[in-house]
Amino acid sequence: MSGARYAVPFEDLGLGDVGVVGGKSAHLADLLAAGFAVPTGFAVSTHALDVSSRHAAAGGLPNDAATAVRAAYAALGDDVPVAVRSSAVAEDAADASFAGVQDTYLWVRGGDEVVQAVERCWASYFNAEAVTYRAHHAGAAPGMSVAVQRMVDARVSGVMFTLNPVSGDPSCIAIDASYGLGVTVVGGEVTPDSFLVSKVTREILRSDVGAKAVEADAGGRREVDPERRARLSLEPAEVLQLAELGRAVERHYGRAQDIEWSFDDERLWLLQSRDETVWAAKRQPREVAATPLAAIAATYLGKRR
Repeated sequence: MSGARYAVPFEDLGLGDVGVVGGKSAHLADLLAAGFAVPTGFAVSTHALDVSSRHAAAGGLPNDAATAVRAAYAALGDDVPVAVRSSAVAEDAADASFAGVQDTYLWVRGGDEVVQAVERCWASYFNAEAVTYRAHHAGAAPGMSVAVQRMVDARVSGVMFTLNPVSGDPSCIAIDASYGLGVTVVGGEVTPDSFLVSKVTREILRSDVGAKAVEADAGGRREVDPERRARLSLEPAEVLQLAELGRAVERHYGRAQDIEWSFDDERLWLLQSRDETVWAAKRQPREVAATPLAAIAATYLGKRR
């Protein structure tokens, strides 16, 4: 990326732009360039988002930056639904991951609405949780960017680790899945289905049905009927397809990955990938968690104590 651009398409970015667009956007751009099925979008750069003071964020985007955001959104298509997510400079760093600390807005439509969501996401850099987290990670680079990405009308979504985050076993891939958008899985709203796949034999070693009480889509949240709750949300072939995606992303980066994904009615989408930190962050024995998602929660809560 060259020059002080306010809104930059993922196609114009690379890993070298982390300091300007944050880890999330830079990794999405890198994966898109590598040929992975990543929904397109753009990054609102640090040039547009002043983090020198809370007052700066409260004032909203400068007019020229807001105009650039509207233009970048219009380039995605007519009234395209997008996700607006924080992409702070240190957000997906292995030693100071800000994942989940700042704001995300889903199914945003319209240029003015996207600008407003970007501004709210920018302001979340100053929320109490984010400020406290940065205070405990003094080495974390300052700076705020926002990722704007096409939404996937997901049938099933979830997270995947290219090792077992409970035991650290690198020969396995762990997958959590539930109906609808992944926000219910990432946010801990559901007990998802849990799968464990061998990288060596390409076999499914374990399939556990989760409660999956609610699902989210463009219309909001609703209860999942009992018959669907009792079924696995993924077919065996889809579990193995996910495992192959995990192997490919891990090969691309050369280290274990924490991946968010979705299936719509046509294909599997890669929504995000970052270096795995759940197992890496464990420095002492802990109570063994029942699922990969429980391991995330245990590690996160441990950081906050």
